[in-house]
Amino acid sequence: MSTDVAYPVFRTSDRDLALRVARQMVAFGAQSCSQVSVEAEVPTVSEVKRLRDVLPESWFTCWNMDAPVVLPPGIPDLTCAAPARELPDDLAGTEAYLPLTVSMLDQPLGSIEDRFAAVIGPHQAGIHWSSLSWPEAPERDLYGEENHAEVTLLLNCDSRELDAPADTHLVLVHVRRCNGDGYEDRFAQWLAERIGQKVVGPPQHA
Repeated sequence: MSTDVAYPVFRTSDRDLALRVARQMVAFGAQSCSQVSVEAEVPTVSEVKRLRDVLPESWFTCWNMDAPVVLPPGIPDLTCAAPARELPDDLAGTEAYLPLTVSMLDQPLGSIEDRFAAVIGPHQAGIHWSSLSWPEAPERDLYGEENHAEVTLLLNCDSRELDAPADTHLVLVHVRRCNGDGYEDRFAQWLAERIGQKVVGPPQHA
């Protein structure tokens, strides 16, 4: 089974600029079937309440393996993805399930990116575009790619795992992982050049 590798191609403290650059890369490979997903780590009950209200179509999930098995009365099962609309006003007792992940998966391009970036605040978050298509570049000995043609915008974070807080935002371009001869490096650099950028750091593996 093939895997991807993601290369950083743009870093900035300007959130709007980061989103614009990411969208330039997405536009280079967008297809009718392309989708976008978003997720963020939410560390406090007050922020869970805020994001529940401003992102009513989102889902909340607890990944804390040590969280209590029995949830407080009226709280949906957070160990499975729970719709934001099912979360009650009173979230007392949910501290043991923090941090929660808020997410919206497989949405149409352009449907959620601006709103999510505007409301996510200081939290570590990611916007991920998938089902893109990178064209071939025979003059550079590069083949076309669809299975691993993706773009990620990391907000307030330096890691695609959302576990490295930062005061900047990072655009990643994904390509197929190959063994030897620097093919991934050349492909990522060529893609970055299509939008006037360059690789600015080491690759991140899944």
